[in-house]
Amino acid sequence: MKNKVYQPATISEALDLTNSEKDFIFIAGGTDVIVNSKQGNAVADVMIDINGIEELKQFTVRENYLEIGTGITLGDISRDNRIAELFPALREAAISVATPVIRETATVGGNILCENRCNFYNQSEWWREAVGYCLKCNGDICIVTGGNRRCFSKFISDTAVAMIGYNAEITIVQSAGEKIIPLIDLYTGDGINPFRKEKESIIKNIILPTDKNFRSEFRKLRPRRSLDFTSLTSVVTIDSNGIIRIALGGVDPMPILITGSVNDNLDFLIQNAVKKPRVIDNDYYPRRYRKQMIEHFVSTSLNNLLKI
Repeated sequence: MKNKVYQPATISEALDLTNSEKDFIFIAGGTDVIVNSKQGNAVADVMIDINGIEELKQFTVRENYLEIGTGITLGDISRDNRIAELFPALREAAISVATPVIRETATVGGNILCENRCNFYNQSEWWREAVGYCLKCNGDICIVTGGNRRCFSKFISDTAVAMIGYNAEITIVQSAGEKIIPLIDLYTGDGINPFRKEKESIIKNIILPTDKNFRSEFRKLRPRRSLDFTSLTSVVTIDSNGIIRIALGGVDPMPILITGSVNDNLDFLIQNAVKKPRVIDNDYYPRRYRKQMIEHFVSTSLNNLLKI
């Protein structure tokens, strides 16, 4: 049986569909959802295509804030002059995702909601059956660690890491109304259920402060400079008040955030960034190497931003 597909024109229409259709999944660009569906990792009878909702495709300038609609593509993010000027690490993050063709379809909302990945999960159905089902696909053990209580599939959104570095918030819309939360609070740290979000809700926009005069640096580790998902993403920002934010992705089931100030012991901040992530061997690069690269990325970025 083929999936039933709806194409609502407004957020309200999309939310109404969630009341009448229980086994559904939202889709926008589809670059993550469709691949996972083909692998049997994202199965639903109904797809609610929100790509036609214009409200999700707006850049809105407000006093001290820029609101980015979650339906805006990564290609548009990479070309926007305001992003390039105020949030250059976000532009670099968008450019680093996948390939040019994929970026013209993939949305920023889809990227911050990318499903966590693991070498033992993101495989074909027959491969997973042969090696043994893991916790993330209804098995009873984590194949990497041998444990049976926790999934450590890695968080892989590059744009989310950049926006967390810039202290972003998001607007979540559901039938009961809207709420604004820090983007970092969207993520649970649970590899199986990585998002602190009701299934029936939609993220409308991302809110970035424009009055902090951020200095920032973006770095990414991966086997190839195109297509490959991240093995480590780091964004270090320093605002006009001397607040340091170190955001990491690809090394834990959720984005990691370390905060401090230019007056703190920088070696302590760096070591905290190395120790906090729960890095395991579920990636192309071994755990020890990724830990070493965290220290290298963060220390180099801090040195460059502070001109040490």
